[in-house]
Amino acid sequence: MNWQGKRVTVAGLGVSGIPAARVLHGLGAVVTVVNDGDDERARAQAADLAALGVTVRLGDGATLPEGTELVVTAPGWRPDKPLFTAAAAAGVEIWGDVELAWRLRGPGAAPWLAVTGTNGKTTTVRMLASILEAAGLRTAAVGNIGVSLLDAVTGDETYDVLAVELSSYQLHWAPSVRAHSAVVLNLAPDHLDWHGSMEAYAADKGRVYEGNSVACVYNAADPVTEDLVREADVVEGCRAIGFTLGPPAPSQLGVVDGLLVDRAFIENRRAQAKELAEVSDVDPPAPHNIANALAAAALARAFGVEPEAVRNGLRAFRPDPHRIEHVADVAGVAYVDDSKATNTHAAEASLAAYDPVVWIAGGLAKGAAFDELVAASAKRLRGVVLIGADRGLIREALARHAPEVPVVDLERTDTGAMSAAVREAARLAQPGDTVLMAPACASMDMFANYNKRGEAFADAVSALAAEHA
Repeated sequence: MNWQGKRVTVAGLGVSGIPAARVLHGLGAVVTVVNDGDDERARAQAADLAALGVTVRLGDGATLPEGTELVVTAPGWRPDKPLFTAAAAAGVEIWGDVELAWRLRGPGAAPWLAVTGTNGKTTTVRMLASILEAAGLRTAAVGNIGVSLLDAVTGDETYDVLAVELSSYQLHWAPSVRAHSAVVLNLAPDHLDWHGSMEAYAADKGRVYEGNSVACVYNAADPVTEDLVREADVVEGCRAIGFTLGPPAPSQLGVVDGLLVDRAFIENRRAQAKELAEVSDVDPPAPHNIANALAAAALARAFGVEPEAVRNGLRAFRPDPHRIEHVADVAGVAYVDDSKATNTHAAEASLAAYDPVVWIAGGLAKGAAFDELVAASAKRLRGVVLIGADRGLIREALARHAPEVPVVDLERTDTGAMSAAVREAARLAQPGDTVLMAPACASMDMFANYNKRGEAFADAVSALAAEHA
């Protein structure tokens, strides 16, 4: 595409909008950035872009600038925003930053191994990157993980392959992306206020399989992911590869006698399996994290990585903070931070890894219901401590499905609320139990983000440990 003089509107400042505006301006496009907010931070960002010659309109993200020929949007902007309605009426294409990055790839660009799903995306992408690095490949973990894809495809560094995390928002605005291989890790209701329905959410996740050339990896325990593979239009010869926590069938990866094994990327897959790693090589070896490792291994094997590199990559991998992170043992009780469990599906997976559990939960529900989560986890619960704006929804589900479980309902929302929650959990716990902070909710009612919530939990546990020292 000839960008010289092309009039492009970038919707939204921030981690995707600013790089998009800079790159497009550098290509010769006439760029206007529109942004809903007009706070101090936005004004500082606008000043930096204005110094380059980029026009920025703050506090007006609804109006389509006159003469716009293309809109490039931040992934979080909802499809029903008036800006997009106006663009569609004018016949103007709408791309996300991921679509822009795909279109800007140069000759011989690195293929993409793409990961999406409701939960586990970041962990799986980082595991995949660790495996690819162990194989001696030049790679990076990019996309929704925080590293801009635009920087990866337009920068000076060259790669053999990219491990790409894609959210449902990003996939919605990325119609042309065609990965080498991709996986949908799992699907559960999330972001339905943005997508409008579970069907629309699943359809956007399923876009990751479109045009795959080697492998569409799916979760054998989540039939919806396999259905998305069946519905995808892929390159002739592209294979469906499953992963399972049990013994694998042909064309699957799975677990046998404490080993991660491959029956997909070997010659005699009907009669044999190839050892890739031990379950103990996965940190932590919780069931859902083993599933993440199998998905990462499947994508790496689809790219031709040898089994030894899978093992070495998994051994080298260390999980990010606030993802099933063991904080401390105090008076015989383990304290685990899974603040990243911001929805019911993630919390259920986390709860399934421990028994018995004193569960700290609550926050912003984002429209979620908690009956299935509580019903599935009730037998593991020693007690529950509830925090946050929508804790009442969890309390009601507990009353219906686990009425015998002791519940502490904390009304506090001040900075000391987490300390109070940890102390109440310690009171309910017995030696051998796990106090698990897996909120099943977003954090923004009380904290800036899930990281800050996790830090507050860790600080409270550290204070408790100091008292018992």
